[in-house]
Amino acid sequence: MKAKRSKLDLSNGRIDLSHGAGGCATGQLVEDIFHKAFDNDWLRAGNDQSAFAVPAARMVMTTDSYVVSPLFFPGGNIGSLAVHGTINDIAMAGARPLYLSAGFIIEEGFPLADLNRIAEAMGSASREAGVPIITGDTKVVERGKADGVFISTSGIGVIRAGLDLRSDAARPGDAVIISGSIGDHGVAVMSKRENLDFDTDIISDCAALHGLVAAMVEVAGSSIRLMRDPTRGGLAAILNEIANASHVGFRIDEEAIPIKPEVAAVCELLGLDPLNVANEGKLVVVVAPEFADALLAVMRAHPLGAEAALIGHAEADDHCFVQMATSFGGSRIVDWLWGEQLPRIC
Repeated sequence: MKAKRSKLDLSNGRIDLSHGAGGCATGQLVEDIFHKAFDNDWLRAGNDQSAFAVPAARMVMTTDSYVVSPLFFPGGNIGSLAVHGTINDIAMAGARPLYLSAGFIIEEGFPLADLNRIAEAMGSASREAGVPIITGDTKVVERGKADGVFISTSGIGVIRAGLDLRSDAARPGDAVIISGSIGDHGVAVMSKRENLDFDTDIISDCAALHGLVAAMVEVAGSSIRLMRDPTRGGLAAILNEIANASHVGFRIDEEAIPIKPEVAAVCELLGLDPLNVANEGKLVVVVAPEFADALLAVMRAHPLGAEAALIGHAEADDHCFVQMATSFGGSRIVDWLWGEQLPRIC
């Protein structure tokens, strides 16, 4: 008669090397934490892979890794971030996300309670988005060989016929719209870092954007040139990447960019430019000018686009400058080179 195994001590237990050895301890970890959190028919099958049917359409695939510090921050944690970030990478192609995979590298000694909390956040995020996690992997490394837990995710999706969004598609005259306030995520994360000491009520904007994108595509379709989510490097990095890929410049009305007063205050305190601060639930869309008003209206009708704003236009510019202009007649050119902002006053 097979002995009944004890359950994991999710309150006080910690990861040990046996959890990554591929035996009973690994099976127990996967079943008690990941399968419970992600529960679906694919995982219940217990295979090393998952088979699934897909519509007859062009496919999109993405992969990403998450190493955020701290692991938990106001409005989310590394788990919800991993799900939302991968869904959003698919959505930026105008695609409908279908399935996700997740891989975990966990440090010996990591609290099981924290791992369970992360997994539950991932499960909740994937269910709310309607995009299941259908396969995954778990590895354990020795103490000191990782910063708690690292997560790698991949996702696939499908694109409707006739839609082809590319970073080199912006044209002079195109409108630039952002879906909401910038810098919320970066400030929320920084507020919990040990070497920083400030209080804020700002929470991360971490969210899955595919519902908003579907509404946008329905209205504007192929008149949308491209979409990007301004994550690492923030809005400044994304605009410069698009400008260089499309061989255009951007003239942006800096005062039209939505920024919460609390975010602006924290950035001023830390000597940061909100344009460079990361976001996880916002998107930038470049659209043909004749569709700008209609697209802005449908974005503002969606909860994740309620603060959407038209912030500028693309223009012919051999130098591919991103120029921030103000109502006072001043302007500055924002470059993004080797991860550093190099402001130049014009």
